[in-house]
Amino acid sequence: MTSLLAFIGIGPVQLLVVAVVALLLFGKRIPEAMRGMGSGLREFKAGLRDADGELEDASSSAETHAAS
Repeated sequence: MTSLLAFIGIGPVQLLVVAVVALLLFGKRIPEAMRGMGSGLREFKAGLRDADGELEDASSSAETHAAS
């Protein structure tokens, strides 16, 4: 990443200026966006847990039927 920024010619001062401008422009929207990303990530993890549980249930029932 550092070599890419050096290649483009962006230094730490320019990055700081861009970050400050972005904060001024989008300051009120950033917390809302982070909350949305957090709730989306939480829902994604819950979906993964549900899918994992369903796969375990299906594999255990398949093993039970195969053993019979």
